[in-house]
Amino acid sequence: MRAPLSWLREYVDLPASETGRDVAARLIAAGLEVETVEQTGAGLKGPLVVGQVLAIEELKDFKKPIRYCQVDVGRGADDPQNIVCGATNFAVGDKVVVVLPGAVLPGGFEISARKTYGHVSEGMICSERELGMGEDHDGIMVLPPEHEVGTDAIELLELVDEVLDIAVTPDRGYCLSMRGLAREAATAYGMPLRDPALLDVPAPNAHGYPVKVADRLGCDRFTARTVTGLRPEAQSPIWLKRRLQKAGMRPVSLPVDITNYVMLELGQPLHAYDRSRIEGAIGVRRAEDGEKLITLDGTKRVLAPDDLVITDDRGPIGLAGVMGGANTEIADGGTAPGTTDVVIEAAHFDSVSVARTARRHKLSSEASRRFERGVDPAAAAAAAQRTVDLLVLLAGGTAEPGVTEITTPSGPHTVLIDADHPDKVAGVGYGRETVVRRLQQVGCDVYGQDELTVTVPSWRPDLTDPNDLAEEVIRLEGYENLPSTLPRPLPGRGLTERQRLHRRVGRALAGAGYVEALSYPFVGDAVFDALGLDAGDPRRRTVQLVNPLSDEEPGLRTTLLPGLLATLRRNDGRGSHDLALFETGQVFLPTGSETTPERLPVTQRPSEEQLSSLDAALPEQPRHLAVVLAGARERAGWWGKGRPADWADAVEAARTVAAETGVELTLESASFAPWHPGRCAALHVQLDGEKVLAGHAGELHPRAVKALGLPERTCAMELDLDLVERAAAGPVRGPHVSAFPVATQDVALVVDASVPAAEVESALRAGAGELLESLRLFDVFTGEQLGAGRKSLAYALRFRAPDRTLKAEEASAVRDAAVAEAVERTGAVLRGA
Repeated sequence: MRAPLSWLREYVDLPASETGRDVAARLIAAGLEVETVEQTGAGLKGPLVVGQVLAIEELKDFKKPIRYCQVDVGRGADDPQNIVCGATNFAVGDKVVVVLPGAVLPGGFEISARKTYGHVSEGMICSERELGMGEDHDGIMVLPPEHEVGTDAIELLELVDEVLDIAVTPDRGYCLSMRGLAREAATAYGMPLRDPALLDVPAPNAHGYPVKVADRLGCDRFTARTVTGLRPEAQSPIWLKRRLQKAGMRPVSLPVDITNYVMLELGQPLHAYDRSRIEGAIGVRRAEDGEKLITLDGTKRVLAPDDLVITDDRGPIGLAGVMGGANTEIADGGTAPGTTDVVIEAAHFDSVSVARTARRHKLSSEASRRFERGVDPAAAAAAAQRTVDLLVLLAGGTAEPGVTEITTPSGPHTVLIDADHPDKVAGVGYGRETVVRRLQQVGCDVYGQDELTVTVPSWRPDLTDPNDLAEEVIRLEGYENLPSTLPRPLPGRGLTERQRLHRRVGRALAGAGYVEALSYPFVGDAVFDALGLDAGDPRRRTVQLVNPLSDEEPGLRTTLLPGLLATLRRNDGRGSHDLALFETGQVFLPTGSETTPERLPVTQRPSEEQLSSLDAALPEQPRHLAVVLAGARERAGWWGKGRPADWADAVEAARTVAAETGVELTLESASFAPWHPGRCAALHVQLDGEKVLAGHAGELHPRAVKALGLPERTCAMELDLDLVERAAAGPVRGPHVSAFPVATQDVALVVDASVPAAEVESALRAGAGELLESLRLFDVFTGEQLGAGRKSLAYALRFRAPDRTLKAEEASAVRDAAVAEAVERTGAVLRGA
């Protein structure tokens, strides 16, 4: 919601010294999200005046139309300003905006007299974009004829202002209007509010336009008013256009601009129908399956039975709360006769119904945004009256005496709350008087002493329970005034072993240079196609959401890679090329045995059987860990050459995770999408005496890299963290550090090229026994001297005893035992022997 400060001041007497940033700070303290404060007309310097075109000379010697104009700028017709202009949409006698020499336009564009196209141009005739009013640059801005020549255009066009851009959260729908924002500003400054909805509204009668509401749940209030005798040639005044432009809306025509203006002012979406194009009574009902409607955007839409529609005798004429139909559109008097009689609709539609219709048709509008977040149903009659008043005032219309108002009776919503409930929630002693005062400031009626009965105002449908009311008290008292205190766990309580493991793993990866990233858990078939998963791959079987945020991603993830790779691609596209990211999170794996859960009542706690049935309806949700790498793993510098990330780094990340759990990983060569078949390792752990697959690591397949737009040679690893945790023998113990010196022995073994290094390493560990402290592969060599299909693996073995210094004979004996075990298991040959 874009809120011009000058408009806000009409409803609240803000101190004259308060700037837009000052007001933004007050609103932020009250819990609103003010994203920016835009300075319109920043750097603008006069003189800018209203001028009248006296004469136009067409210059014919140029490739494009050029005009040499004489313009009266308030010094009289005998002393005109000579200006060269390339626009052709104005004529002699038109009023235009003239920028005189010495002025500065937005963007620091200085105006001076200069010679161009063979004539001296003494200023400039401006378009809307040159004045910073909008993006319209097709022609000169022509003003209404009633403005006097020489009038200051800066003040006339309200070019200098401050606009607050506010991100309205879903629970603050009332702030999608100047009325709602003014109420917040009035509370923040302790000032009275001039409510623009306080209007004299005539009582409903039987003479209004006929309306039939068939679905009272979808539409609980419908107000219709009629205005006749509009002047088709009437244009929106400058002040109205400027307020719409500052609020981010494009002026269209006077009736449409008025409905948009009232919507911005009061928060009530409205629609104006051309009365001559409506046949019969207006109706509200659910659409019939297969019905069609062409909306105002020119799109032909096939309606669903859940769509709430506005109808006449012919059928649907609008999607209720979303967008009107083209067959009753207001005519602007261009190629067709202009609209003279209109019917104003001000209705209140069910928020869920509007939201589903907008998403179903991928049609988000200003009206649907407001209805989805909650519109004040009591404001419909006032909004209709305000629209009628403006049409009469600006378009010369006549308000018909008939007033149609259909309402579904409903009582006010009340909430019972203990007077000290906000104190308990915030941990601050506010006291009853403060609680009552703050609730009254948001429009609530409060009665009672220890237990308060709170009647919620109609414009706050989000206030439904005591915690909502406590939040209002806390935010108005100031979040910054809450004490910063850590919760105190009960004795013996704290992090679980699982939580400790996840923290250790995160710290270990962060220490290895990885950055944690969190991604959305939603996926679609397109990303599985890009990853190269086969049609029968179990990862394609996803849990489908009933109401997804995007139709392209309707399922819950079965792997962490899509979200993590999307994060890597986004960061690489923004200039960060050396990346190492990790994420831990749940994946959702349907087994096919899930049951359909029953809908439980909210009036009582579910039984144990009901809770069990709900658990049975859930898919498996193991916690996975994944890493992705691209670019340089070690950067080049004065210390030497750098090194790009490769598949071995992804494997090492898995080893780092396993080390934190005390689990030994076994590696095998594998072929598994989306990894490169020649650079993919299957990661196994020992669970209950059996080798179990826990994940994969390696370099991604080039086809997947290309399909996802990733950097070349991108590597990744994904591991089932829950499975690794179950494979752990118990809580991880810190290593015992011996005070005795280490004995290092190197050994190089020649094996067949098909023998995995991990198998040789496992044999060496088994043969060395307890005296082996660590083992590291530091060289791999192939060459003609070894023979075809052979490779040399060089290992550094570190031996240490916990209670003594090893003798050379002992270290050599352990080394020989390790080599002997490797020779027996893998057929290795000691190099150089």
